Amino acid sequence: MNPLKKLFKQTAIYGLATVLPRMMSFLLLPLYTGVLATSGYGEVSIIFAWFAIFNVILAYGMETAFFRFYHSKEHKIKVVTTSLLSIVGSTLLFVVLALSLQDFMASATGIDAEYIRYTIFIIALDALVIIPFAWLRANERPMRYAIIKILNVGVNLGLNIFFLLALPSMVGNNPDSSFAALYKENFEVSYIFISNLIASGLTLVLMANLYIRKDYVFDTDLWKRMMKYAWPVLVAGIAFTINEVFDRILLENLLPEDIAKSEVGKYSACYKLGLFMTLFATAFRMGIEPFFFSHAGSENPQRAYAQITNYFVVLGSIILLAVIVFADVLKVLFVQNKDYWDAMAIVPPIILASFFLGIYHNLSVWYKVTDRTRYGAFISLAGALVTIGVNVVFIPSIGYMASAIATLMAYGTMMALSYYLGKSRYPVPYNFRKITFYLGVSILFSVLSFYVFDRSLIIGILLLILFLGLVYKMENDKLKQIFLKKTA
Repeated sequence: MNPLKKLFKQTAIYGLATVLPRMMSFLLLPLYTGVLATSGYGEVSIIFAWFAIFNVILAYGMETAFFRFYHSKEHKIKVVTTSLLSIVGSTLLFVVLALSLQDFMASATGIDAEYIRYTIFIIALDALVIIPFAWLRANERPMRYAIIKILNVGVNLGLNIFFLLALPSMVGNNPDSSFAALYKENFEVSYIFISNLIASGLTLVLMANLYIRKDYVFDTDLWKRMMKYAWPVLVAGIAFTINEVFDRILLENLLPEDIAKSEVGKYSACYKLGLFMTLFATAFRMGIEPFFFSHAGSENPQRAYAQITNYFVVLGSIILLAVIVFADVLKVLFVQNKDYWDAMAIVPPIILASFFLGIYHNLSVWYKVTDRTRYGAFISLAGALVTIGVNVVFIPSIGYMASAIATLMAYGTMMALSYYLGKSRYPVPYNFRKITFYLGVSILFSVLSFYVFDRSLIIGILLLILFLGLVYKMENDKLKQIFLKKTA
């Protein structure tokens, strides 16, 4: 099969595994914003921000290291078992330390100790499935990956609906119901994390087969080499997570106490409307990451990498414009509580920032396949410094708009640095003129639609149709070559 056609096929399945669960979980946005006040949703968002940071710490780059060494000449079983034992050991250590320090963590983060306990176990369960999921991707089993991911979010979604909507209604209509023992007033935030905990536990059960084996070997030399490869990925991951979620924590601490959580809630709800670009970029990344490593030794892989990036920009430009054109429609569908709409101005910069991040992931191939992951750490650290600097300086004066601008500047900086550093160390023949054209026209049309024509749906749709016509005229023949080329 044509490698690019195979890539797009796997990306479509990984996209299903990412987009469908996220779209299912997207239903939680109107649920949360309907049940919780802006301050309540802000509190949940802050907790999930800490979630994301600790998830990266417990993964410590082992997933990327697994891909790198699994596709090399090392014995695959040793790579699998060494990775599993490493993750299990570090996760158990984390649970013991975190439980003993939970009161201190609650004080330091401002999170209720009860939520801290839920968080510890959810993070641990999620860490234990990192290598099993990576194994599925490395062995090109996207369907099983997709099914389990979808089931995880389906269970989480179902339990949230039950606890937040169905249970209060049943108990309210029949106080003597057998479900009354499950119901507590003002327990919504705990119900959210209980749902997450159950879903994560089920996922580990479904992925436990990889752990059930007799051939466990912990290769110390291999582990040291994997950790040497992984530590820059960990640093980059932490820096990346700062770019993704640390703005919520900074908003909480830099805004006046009486409005901080409410402003975080508004910002987080409207930030979610950028999820469509994030879904596309994530699905694409999950398809191309194994592809990058498996084709690194082929003849002239740079040409394939350049083509992949070109098509990512084409599709991403369409999504960028489409989401901005239909932003007001999306807010009515997913953020029905008008109290949250004050933050709609952040949507265009957040979507564009997510697009820049996706381009960065495509450009990052040069340091991943050449084992120069330290550059990824440096680039992400640069982005994190931009995030922290812009937020700290401007949040007191312009609030959450500073966080949106900081996110855009951080990912733009990372994208530019990766391109600049990579062009001399691992030259890839990107079609810079085409990339600039699509990106520039999409941004121009987005600005016209959202700002100049004040989000007029008719004008926006006309601009989108015009842009789609340009794409069709310029890319039709090449897309046919990829998708209609017969298998040799």
